[in-house]
Formats: sequence, structure tokens, C-alpha cells
Amino acid sequence: MSRGDCVAMEPRAVGVSKQDIREQIWDHMESQNLADFPRPVHHRIPNFKSKKTLLVPTPRLRTGLFNKITPPPGATKDILRKCATSQGVRNCSVPIGLDSRVLVDLVVVGSVAVSEKGWRIGKGEGYADLEYAMTVSMGAVSNETPVVTIVHDCQVVDIPEELLEEHDITVDYILTPTRVIATGCKRPQPMGITWSKISWEMIEKIPVLRSLRAREQQAGKDVTLQGEHQYLLEPGRQQAVPLSAGRRPPDTPGPEANSMEAAGGSPPGEGAPLAADVYVGNLPRDARVSDLKRALRELGSVPLRLTWQGPQRRAFLRYPDSAAAQQAISCLQGLRLGTDTLRVALARQQRDK
Repeated sequence: MSRGDCVAMEPRAVGVSKQDIREQIWDHMESQNLADFPRPVHHRIPNFKSKKTLLVPTPRLRTGLFNKITPPPGATKDILRKCATSQGVRNCSVPIGLDSRVLVDLVVVGSVAVSEKGWRIGKGEGYADLEYAMTVSMGAVSNETPVVTIVHDCQVVDIPEELLEEHDITVDYILTPTRVIATGCKRPQPMGITWSKISWEMIEKIPVLRSLRAREQQAGKDVTLQGEHQYLLEPGRQQAVPLSAGRRPPDTPGPEANSMEAAGGSPPGEGAPLAADVYVGNLPRDARVSDLKRALRELGSVPLRLTWQGPQRRAFLRYPDSAAAQQAISCLQGLRLGTDTLRVALARQQRDK
């Protein structure tokens, strides 16, 4: 493909959005039959043969952050090709966790569109930016680690700089079937996860993200999620009340599940309580939910959700996993509100008493 073949792909300068650029690229690659399987390329990072070998993170981070592929001895090209599939990752790899002391020498990221200045647009789900931010948080990459993307020539277009957001990664080199482009990009890469861009849905889907959030919370970092500040509890009520209109987080109870069971600490209909539910008892009769929230913030143990049962002198705290819940219990031991020392335990343990 010559450079002239890409002229029609240049986006309009006024009023262009990231999705406009994605659709132009996807439509063009489909109409010109440029992409390999899977097809159609819409809502995907396009695949095509460019004689480069790629290693990718665990698909959608379902089972961890990275997997190191270990092909069997004497693997043929066909076996190596299968090792690069999602089934191959499951069968021929070992996990690389947050505690692994690895240093990444080169980051290879997929793109739907990229500019010669290094601005990049993915398919819109944010996984590449999240994966990069997580590797920064675990110390595997730094701002000096080169970032490369491999695209077709038609995917190299002009992208307005105003479309870039704080969490967007940029690229240092662009590899196409015909060119190697050094972008010379000087824009600093994200320094870690921007938690305000992370949704409750992603926290629910990605276990490793929950673990990393718990770590950063214990380190005193602000881990407030997207829209989390909108969901607080009114004093004296047992129901989550949104402060402004909008959807509630997936694990926030609605009117049909407005209290935690007195014995177990789980909403009616949910069965046994999760290990991440922490029971807080012996609340002073005149205590307010704001008193407990303030104490939790000062101790660095802010939960995902707080269910207040003031008349029963108790509350339940939801943490992302059992490790975070145990850490919270350690921090809250001996906590006093007024003259009363609170009782703190896993909700399951409290039910069994």
C-alpha cells in the first residue's frame, strides 16, 4: 500500500471524536479486506500478518495480569501458533502475579488508530491502558520503557491532541508492513491506575484489579472509583441512597434489598455472606454514619460499601476480597466512637456466634 492510499482515512479536524476515527479505520479495513481473523474487525484491534511475534497479557485480565507462555520442547510452528491463542495461554503458560519481580523491556500494544506523533486510540474498552497502568503499579515498567504498536499503514492517521486523556498511553514506535516510525513523543506516560476512571463493573470482573486496589488503599492512596462518591448512606437508614441521578454500582442494594441480615450480614436472597463483609457492632446509640465514615477514612480502611443499621447499633462494610477485609479488621481493632469500643469481626464469624 502506498502512502497515497491512506489519504481518504484522514479524519476531519473539527468535531472529530475517538469513535469517529475507530469507525473510519474499521470500515476501511473491512472494505479493503486488509485484516485477518477474527472478522469483522469492528470493536476489535485488527489482526494482520506482519512477520512479528507478539506476547500479550491474559485476555481481559480474567485470571491475572500476565501469563508467561512456555511452549513444549520441540514445538512446531503449528504448536507455537496454538500457544498464542487463548487456549494456548491456559494450557501452556504460567501466571505472573503482582508480587513477581519482573522488568519489562518493551511494551507492545494493539491499536485501532495511531498518529505519527504517538497518539493512540484503542477499541474503546480501556484494557490496554489499564494493563499498562497495572504494570507501572507493580514496578514492571517506567516512563522510560519503550512502547511499540504494530498496525497496517491505513491505521496511521492524524489524531487531534485534545482527544487524549490522562489515562491514555502513547507510543514511541509504530511498525507497519512498510515503515518503522519513531514518534519522538515526549508526553509522559500514566504513572499508575486512575481509579476515578475504573467502574464498579470492572472491579467485579477483574480479581487482580481488586487486589491491587486493596494494596493501594492500604498505602494511603485515593482509590475512589468512578461514581463512587455519589453513593452514600443517609443517617438512620439501611438503604443505599444515590446523591444524584444515575445507575447504582452492581453490588449496591436497591429498595428490594435494603438491609443486611441481622445474623449474617448479607442482603436477603444472597445466601451466605461474603468473606469480604466486615461486621461492626456496639455502635453508640447516638452515633451517626458520618462518624464511622470519618474514622474509616482516617484509618485508611474505606470500604467499597457501608451498610448502616444505626437502630441495631451495627454496620456492615464490604471490602473487595478477604485479604482486604482482614487488613481492615486489624486496623479497626480497638476503635472507639465516643466512649464505646466497637466490636469488629468478619460477618461470617459474627453469624456463627
